[in-house]
Amino acid sequence: MISPVDREDVRSITTKPGTLLLILISTCTLAAEPELRVQTTLQPAGPVMVGSLVELQLDVLTDTWFTSAPTLPDLKLSGALVMPSDGHAEHLNQTRDGKSYSGIRYSYLITPNAAQSFDIPPLTVRVTPGQASTELSAQSLPLHFVATQPPGFQPGEPVLVAQGLSFTQNIVKPDTPLKVGDSLTRQLTLQADGALAMSLPTPALGEVNGLSRYLKNPQVSTLDDGRGHFIGGQRIDTVTYRIDAQGHHTLPAIELKWWDAGSQQARTAQVPAVDFDAAANSAYHPVFSISEDLKKLGQQSRLHLSRYGIGLVALLLGAALLVWFARPFVHRAGLGWQARRRARQAAWLQSADYAWRQIPPQLDGNPPQLSALYLWTRRNRKGLKLTGLGPRLQALLRACYGREPSKDQALLQLRQSLTTLHSQTEHNRESVAPALRPLNPAHEKDFP
Repeated sequence: MISPVDREDVRSITTKPGTLLLILISTCTLAAEPELRVQTTLQPAGPVMVGSLVELQLDVLTDTWFTSAPTLPDLKLSGALVMPSDGHAEHLNQTRDGKSYSGIRYSYLITPNAAQSFDIPPLTVRVTPGQASTELSAQSLPLHFVATQPPGFQPGEPVLVAQGLSFTQNIVKPDTPLKVGDSLTRQLTLQADGALAMSLPTPALGEVNGLSRYLKNPQVSTLDDGRGHFIGGQRIDTVTYRIDAQGHHTLPAIELKWWDAGSQQARTAQVPAVDFDAAANSAYHPVFSISEDLKKLGQQSRLHLSRYGIGLVALLLGAALLVWFARPFVHRAGLGWQARRRARQAAWLQSADYAWRQIPPQLDGNPPQLSALYLWTRRNRKGLKLTGLGPRLQALLRACYGREPSKDQALLQLRQSLTTLHSQTEHNRESVAPALRPLNPAHEKDFP
């Protein structure tokens, strides 16, 4: 039998089914958060040779599905060539701890170039699986491997390790008999199964006497099976020879040493030598000769100096050194000359001659002034006793300060007798009784 309280609880549940549904959906959502796992393996797992190919397999697994491609990390190893994944992937289905996972496998191809140990750091992958509320990330475990030098190869010697190798050549030349001025092209094609194209060695294409060599940039490409799966690498080297001299010529044979990963032994691939004859060609005139141009260029670069030239260079060098070491002395001499010049200028401004030169302009001024005349008398050691300077100056003073002033006439007469006044002053140093008291008897001042 249900109590009244229980009936009320049942009624509230039955009248609010949406609340229970939201609780159930939230619980399912939290329980359905997907899982992301990342794992790495090395192939082959056994010993690794310098120049061989090591595949780093990166598996990205989830218990739901992928809505977009994962973001893969970059991988760089010192002493090795690394080709990152080109985007092609292999789909996986695995069971881990009784739980099913679906995933994608990516591959990094590694070719060690030195006999040393290599450490692959943890790789972090980011992706948003299905039913994930945000982007997830997972990290792999670090890996380690050691690369050793194959037998028969010296340390530092380039090593090519391949499952199989093809080394061929193609000669392109005119159909007519060769003669001086003609050209022929030698094309070498190297294909290596299970080797990166970047690791394929450069064949030795040396100089040949009587021929001018012109190399083209090599063509390096990756070989696949047509479905995006890596097979190996290919390198095509092309060189063109121009015939500069008549006679018999030989393009030498080219050998390539490599390590057979299948039989685990060193092998040698070779293309044969190419022999041909070139006849003379009287109608051929080369536009330029590389050897002659280089010889002339070397002669022009020589520096010929006569004894006169050597002496001139030594003189200039000595003068430059003298100027360099004399700079402090020249600087001090310049400073001294400037100081003496300033002292002479100051002495000139304080001299009686400077004051004398200021008298005519002041007398011609409007109104006329006598400050320069006072200054001149002071610097002439005559103080302010102007009465000892002649009758013209005394007449000027009486005209300016007498009972009947006649200043203009007196100024004119004073201007006319300035030369006489200067001469008399030089010969007569005795003072006379002053006709006028100093304007400022307490302080005698100079006027500019």
